[in-house]
Amino acid sequence: MIALRDVTKVYEVSKQVAVTAVRGVSLNVERGEFVIITGRSGSGKTTLLNLAAGLVRPTSGEVYFEDTNLWSLTDRDQSLLRNRKIGFVFQFPSLLPSLTVLDNVALPTTFGTNHKQEATHERAIQLLDMVGLSDKLPVYPRQLSAGQQQRVVIARALICQPDALLADEPTSNLDEQTEREIMDLFRDIHTQTGITIVLVTHTSQLVAYGTRALGMAGGAMVSDTPAPRS
Repeated sequence: MIALRDVTKVYEVSKQVAVTAVRGVSLNVERGEFVIITGRSGSGKTTLLNLAAGLVRPTSGEVYFEDTNLWSLTDRDQSLLRNRKIGFVFQFPSLLPSLTVLDNVALPTTFGTNHKQEATHERAIQLLDMVGLSDKLPVYPRQLSAGQQQRVVIARALICQPDALLADEPTSNLDEQTEREIMDLFRDIHTQTGITIVLVTHTSQLVAYGTRALGMAGGAMVSDTPAPRS
């Protein structure tokens, strides 16, 4: 489903200084996998995730999503592909404070062309029920705990029925108990829907939630093993 071919990303800090965030990485993610990428801060894991999503253009190499070279597309077509095919869960919830929980979940459908309001509303309600927030539809993000906000983000990421779910450090600002609850939710979503998930974390203990564990260091892929699912 997702393929990187000898991908490198270099950031030009100044005329004299360049930082290589990802160096020569090749990777295949098959449909239905739950891949967890670990590594220390600065290892390149978040940049790799952004490259896979088409959010960052590689300095060299190629990125494919379902056999489509992301950087062969126009900006509009690339945006439409991300909207329809890829759900995103970022490190911080980034919910709009002026919208209710229900409206935040439905928001991505306003950018597409194939969504009917009534069906979208019903799906948003179903997703919020799935993540355990069926009683929070009319409230605003400021009225939710950090863990509840992240559940809303996960529901929002699924609203367009994407083929892949990409998550960047989704538990980094949560306490240990809430972290387990959110990771249990990711595992349940994967088990129930079969959606492809790629999740980045600095916590190596979380690899047990996935089906495959990748390790990064110094911008390179240093390990690739089946995850010991608990």
